[in-house]
Amino acid sequence: MNIFKHWFTLFAKWTAHMSGHPLAFILAMAVIVIWAITGPIFKYNDTWQLVINTGTTIVTFLMVFLIQNTQNRDTGAIQTKLDELIRSIEGAHNALLDLEELDESEIEHIRRDYRNLAAEARNEIEKGMKDTDCREIVHEIEEEVEKKVEKRVKAKESAKKSRGKKR
Repeated sequence: MNIFKHWFTLFAKWTAHMSGHPLAFILAMAVIVIWAITGPIFKYNDTWQLVINTGTTIVTFLMVFLIQNTQNRDTGAIQTKLDELIRSIEGAHNALLDLEELDESEIEHIRRDYRNLAAEARNEIEKGMKDTDCREIVHEIEEEVEKKVEKRVKAKESAKKSRGKKR
């Protein structure tokens, strides 16, 4: 990792930690109170208003990037941990490992399958049954992919047969 990225990562972590601390809130409140108290001194003029507007705009603008950096890093770490859990559990669907890389419609197909499974489990609970089984879930996406693969295999076989007949 280059020195700038390392420095920025450390700075973003520290800033995110500090900005979430109660003292940061107290400091921000103190700045606002001091600004409000100085209003009569400066006769509530444009410069007095510009100071708080400019200050809050700059802080907000910079914090957006720092918070996004921290959130991206945390999300990546959580995804990696979840991927490891999925990978290590026997019977888990390894196709879910990089779910975040799918487009919204593909994710929605998979979510629908799991919602249906949850609804079935609730129905079983209402009937006095257990919902702790480990059913195999065949996702619509998996079925679509399997169909596409079958079509490609058949197309390749047809192409081989037609090449064989030409010879």
